[in-house]
Amino acid sequence: MKNLTILIVEDHAGVRNLLRRTVETIARQIVECSDGADALVAYRQCHPDVVLMDIQMPRMDGLMATREIKKSFPRACIVIVSDYEADEFRAEAAASGASGYALKGDLEDLEAIILRSLRT
Repeated sequence: MKNLTILIVEDHAGVRNLLRRTVETIARQIVECSDGADALVAYRQCHPDVVLMDIQMPRMDGLMATREIKKSFPRACIVIVSDYEADEFRAEAAASGASGYALKGDLEDLEAIILRSLRT
């Protein structure tokens, strides 16, 4: 099922690598960048099927980047991938336009979260 273009936006190289390994079975192409500002440029260049977006990053955080991407591309599918488990972060992610939310500490369901997010 390798048919998705996935943009990974994460400031820690080790976590980007982990996310890459987690989604490579469903990805045709994986593009990576390290902050929200770069994500805006990368999104315009590769028009990914899904974005895996960290929250806390330098220059532009993931929630701001999500809002900015959704302004220009309302149908963009963005899944927040975060360490923050609190409901307030999930609510803020949804308010920003995210289609899904996954925890870095529990990536077993990431593929299912991505596929579910693409259907909404």
